[in-house]
Amino acid sequence: MEILTWTYILVGLSFALYIGIAIYTRASSTKEFYTAGGGVSPLANGMATAADWMSAASFISMAGIIAFSGYDGSVYLMGWTGGYVLLALLLAPYLRKFGKFTVPDFVGDRYYSNKAKVVAVFCALFISFTYVAGQMRGVGIVFSRYLEVDINTGVIIGMAIVFFYAVLGGMKGITYTQVAQYCVLIFAFMVPAIFVSMQLTGNVIPQLGLGGTVEGGEYLLDKLDGVLGDLGFEEYTSGRKPIADIFAITLALMVGTAGLPHVIVRFFTVPRVKDARLSAGYALVFIAILYTTAPAVAAFGIYNAIDTVAGKSVDQLPEWISNWQKTNLITVEDKNRDGIVDYTPYSDTNELNIDKDIMVLAAPEIAKLPNWVVGLVAAGGMAAALSTAAGLLLVISTSVSRDLFRTFVPSMTEKTELIIARVSAAGSVMIAGYFGVNPPGFVAEVVAFAFGLAAASFFPVIIMGIFSTRMNKEGAIAGMISGLIATLGYIIFFKFISPELNTADNWWFGISPEGFGSIGMAINFIVCYVVSKATPPPPQNVQDMIQEIRIPRGAGSAHDH
Repeated sequence: MEILTWTYILVGLSFALYIGIAIYTRASSTKEFYTAGGGVSPLANGMATAADWMSAASFISMAGIIAFSGYDGSVYLMGWTGGYVLLALLLAPYLRKFGKFTVPDFVGDRYYSNKAKVVAVFCALFISFTYVAGQMRGVGIVFSRYLEVDINTGVIIGMAIVFFYAVLGGMKGITYTQVAQYCVLIFAFMVPAIFVSMQLTGNVIPQLGLGGTVEGGEYLLDKLDGVLGDLGFEEYTSGRKPIADIFAITLALMVGTAGLPHVIVRFFTVPRVKDARLSAGYALVFIAILYTTAPAVAAFGIYNAIDTVAGKSVDQLPEWISNWQKTNLITVEDKNRDGIVDYTPYSDTNELNIDKDIMVLAAPEIAKLPNWVVGLVAAGGMAAALSTAAGLLLVISTSVSRDLFRTFVPSMTEKTELIIARVSAAGSVMIAGYFGVNPPGFVAEVVAFAFGLAAASFFPVIIMGIFSTRMNKEGAIAGMISGLIATLGYIIFFKFISPELNTADNWWFGISPEGFGSIGMAINFIVCYVVSKATPPPPQNVQDMIQEIRIPRGAGSAHDH
């Protein structure tokens, strides 16, 4: 069968599965809508968390960045993986014991202030809308290639699917849908990786294939360094980013992870604090399967891509190039009219432009794998993008209905709250679709901005809210506002106001917009500390509550011994 037929079958079957699960597990109460009723098993929650976490940026874009940036792309791998460890150890158990559905809910209670809660709501909305823009972009890319529709039409189709199962099912529907999506996306990522690893290195395990030898007995990475050097690239295993920027991006991604509202809320869907820790451990294992494979997929993809286009004439280019040209995500221009395609990125003479976001999706075609594998990857890409988009849309709707409306209208009935949650989710889908059509960058870059905003706004007030009894509402409000404004202003200036200045020579401290969340976080911490020292301490009952959430359930106090 043709690629398009396989794609329709596999994507259609996966969508039918997701929608069927959403209908079967639809939410009937606000508790089911927000936290799936708090009765999800640790194993299922671990799979759902992994799917929520591994967005279009992980599935589609991360390997693409590593493929085209080599060593520099590893910041995403290190930051996102390390961040999850940080989240599991430092935050998940304490937030679960605190017992609030959302981050703004935690901020409002911990800092005994509706103003702090409202500021946290706006921070959550900024983060979530920035993040979901990347997911919708990923949805559009998958549809534009495999369903042979315009990228904007692809975004609209994705919006309709997300609208159906996120608005209907709430967290209960999303959780069990994400379990299915994890199974689809990990199978879709690993199957072509195993195929290509065996094809190039004879090794069935991609992680080992990355360090294996190709035809001729030369190591894959050595061969790749040599090929890229001949084409005028930097060596694949060397980096061009300043060390300060690598450190800042990695840190922003790590601490941003720990402040992401759509991941934190997953720890409220399990019955006990112990289950929150266990589900975090399961999720880390499930995430590691994809993350340890991504560098191999990246190296295999760029090696095969260069091998199939280097030195070819315009009329000899492989079929995968012409397939992706239809989407405008690959462009070919014979600038010097010599009939040969010169592939020399970062130079004015380059005649082949390949979008970073297509490498994983195109890899099976480049390697000439069976058509069903290509269709499977399309289904996996959709699962990754839609699972995270649904989680983010739920955070947005919860922030509006529970954290905003209920704060000002406390007498609101549960039925009214559920209606507002669904209406706000529907409105969020529309806004997310707009950003999918008009994205501020490629998928992983947009997602990195979301992590930077989370690092600069939420991470300091959550950490200090758990581990400092002296931290008060004035410090939290001032810290969140200053961190968010500093980071958002830096990103807007270099990405939208003066993009021509977006070079290492003009960055503050040599740190790019993707890494500036680290500076925003430092500003937040400093402002929190200074303002809280200059203002009255929290009430005694709040300080006692902070001490209580740090004591394991069943343990005695220090005074008992």
